[in-house]
Amino acid sequence: MASSCAHAGRCVYRTRRVFLPAFEHWRCRRTFAWTTSLSQEAAVANEGSAEDIVIPKKKSWSKEAVLQALASTVSRDPTAAQYIFQDDPFLTPRTPGEFKLYSLSQESGRNAAKYFVDTYPKFFQKDFAEPHIPCLMPESVQLQIDEVSEAALVERIELRKVKAAVDLYDQLLQAGTKVSLDVTNNLLDLICLYGDQDPKQENEPEQRKEDTAQDDVKTRKGRLRKASDLLKPVWRENNSAERIFSLMPERNAHSYSALVRGMVKVAITSPAFNTYTDLLNNRLTADVHIFNALISAAPDMREKYNERWDLILDLLKQMSEQKVKPNMLTFNAVLKALKRCGPLARSQSLLVIGEMKALGIASPAHGHTEILQDVLNELSGKSFHKRLLAFASIQCLDNKDMEQAYRVHHLLGEGENWRLLGDSYQQSIYYGRFFNLLCMMEHIDVVLKWYRELIPSLYYPNSHGMQDLLQALDTDSRLDLIPLIWKGGRIDKIKCMYLRSGLCRVVQESFAECALDVKSLYVQGERARPLLEWTATSLGNITSILLSAHKRQQAWEMLQLFKDSNRVPSESLMLDFLSSIKDSNDAGRAVELLRLSASFCLAITPKLIEQVQQEFVLSEDQK
Repeated sequence: MASSCAHAGRCVYRTRRVFLPAFEHWRCRRTFAWTTSLSQEAAVANEGSAEDIVIPKKKSWSKEAVLQALASTVSRDPTAAQYIFQDDPFLTPRTPGEFKLYSLSQESGRNAAKYFVDTYPKFFQKDFAEPHIPCLMPESVQLQIDEVSEAALVERIELRKVKAAVDLYDQLLQAGTKVSLDVTNNLLDLICLYGDQDPKQENEPEQRKEDTAQDDVKTRKGRLRKASDLLKPVWRENNSAERIFSLMPERNAHSYSALVRGMVKVAITSPAFNTYTDLLNNRLTADVHIFNALISAAPDMREKYNERWDLILDLLKQMSEQKVKPNMLTFNAVLKALKRCGPLARSQSLLVIGEMKALGIASPAHGHTEILQDVLNELSGKSFHKRLLAFASIQCLDNKDMEQAYRVHHLLGEGENWRLLGDSYQQSIYYGRFFNLLCMMEHIDVVLKWYRELIPSLYYPNSHGMQDLLQALDTDSRLDLIPLIWKGGRIDKIKCMYLRSGLCRVVQESFAECALDVKSLYVQGERARPLLEWTATSLGNITSILLSAHKRQQAWEMLQLFKDSNRVPSESLMLDFLSSIKDSNDAGRAVELLRLSASFCLAITPKLIEQVQQEFVLSEDQK
C-alpha cells in the first residue's frame, strides 16, 4: 500500500514539471497579443482613478436618517383618519362640519401655545428635542448692530422694525450723519407699507389701542366703511412718512412713488395727486407704479362717471407724454376703475382690451389650457418646498380635463408637493373639485376606487359631494351600493332613488339600517341637545324606507314623532302606511292610524275611513 502511494506521488511530480512550463509559455504568448496602447491607457486610468477616488473611513449619517428610512417604508392608510386626529380617537371626524371644528380647535390651541412661547421666551429656554426642532422654541430676532449707524438702519429695515428704524433715522439726523438716498427710500417703502406700526407677527392676536381707534382710516366717498378698513395701516397727518419725505435733502422718482402708493393704499387720494403735482414741478418723471396707483384712485377724485373716465384718460395721456410704458397692472387698474364708472364700463372696457393687444400685453384669460399643459410638462417629476396658493391647482380642474387633473394630482404626490394645497380649508376645496370631476367624467368603478382612496384619510365630502356621488350611482344603476356610502348624505336624496327602483330584500334591509342610523342623529338623550331638527320631509322619507323594508313597528314609532315634533305627514305617506297595515291585516292598527289622521286634520281622512271599512273586519267598538 505504501509503495503504491509513493509511486503515484512520483508520477504527479513528473507530470507537473512537464505541464507547468508549457502553460507559462502559452500564457505569455496570449499576453503579448495585447496592444501596447491599451495597456498604457489602462495604466493611466488606474493611476487617475486612484488619485480621484477617496474612500472615507467612516460614513456620517444625519440624526434624522433612521426616521427618514423608516418613513420611506410606509405609506398613507386610506382607511384611517388624518394624522392630526390620531392622538385622540374621540376627535375622529365623520362629517365636514366635525372636521372643520376639530381641526380649527387644534390649530387654535397650537397658535395659543406659540403665542405664549414667543411672548415669554425666558420660560422656554431649555431645549428637550434631539435633534433641535426650531418651531418648538421661541423665535429670537435680535438686533446684531447696536451702534447708531447706517448699517444698523439697514438691519432694522430688513427685519421690518418700523418704529426702531424711524427712531434710529431721527438719531442719525440729530448726530449730523447723512443717510444715503437708497436707504431712505427703503425706509419710506417700509413705512408706507405698514404705516407707523410694526407689522403684525404670525399667530399674534389683534390688539387695538384707543388712540389707533380714534385715528381710523378715512373712508372713501360714497361707500360705507367695511370691516377690512380696520385692518389697513393708519395714516395720520404729518406722520413719519411725510415727515421723513419733507426732511430729505434730495428726492427722486422712487421717493415720490413710495409716498404716493402709501397714500393711495389707505385711500388718501387728494394728497396723493398733490404729491404727483410736486413731482412734475420738480421736473421729474413718474414711474409706472405711480400711474398705476393714481389710476386706481381716480374714481375717488370725481363724482360723475364721465369725469372719472376723463381723469383716467388724462393720466394715460400723461404716461404717453412722459414715455412711460404701461404694464399688465396698469390695464388691470384701468379695468377696476371702469367698474365704478357706471354705463361707460361696458363700452370702454373693450377699447382697453384692444389697446392691450396692440401693445403686446396678452389677456390673462387667454390660453389657460395651453399654459397649464406647459406648466405641467415642466413641473412633472419635481418636488417643491415653497408654499403656493391652492387655487392654482384648482383652476386646472375647472377645464374639465380628466387627464390634466390626474397629472396635477400625481404632481402633488411628488416629495413634499402636498404643501402646495395650503391649509385644511384649501385642501377640502381641492379634493372636493377633484372628486366632483371624477363623478362627472369617470366610470362608477373608478369613482368608488377614488372614494375609498380619499375618504376618510384626506377628504370628508359635504352634501354637494354626496349628491355628485349619488348621481353617479344613479346614472350607472348601481343603487345597491348606496348603503355602503350613505354616511354624510341626504336621506331625502337617497329615498328618491330608493323609491324609483325595486331592490332586493337584502338591499332594503341595508337602507332601513341607514335610515335608523340617521334617526339616531336626530334623537338624543334627555340631557343632550338635539344636533338636528326634524322636518316633515325627513320624517316622511325615513318612514317610507322603513315601511318598504317591512319594519312596521319602527315605522309606527316614526309616525308618532310627527305629533311630537309638530309636523304634519303627507297624504301619500298615510296611504302607504294603510297599505302596509292591510298586508298584516291588523284592524286595530288601522283604527289608530285613522285617529292619528283625524288629529292632523288631514283632508284624506274620510277617504281613509271608507277604505278601512271596506277592507278590514271591524268589531263593534272599532266601528
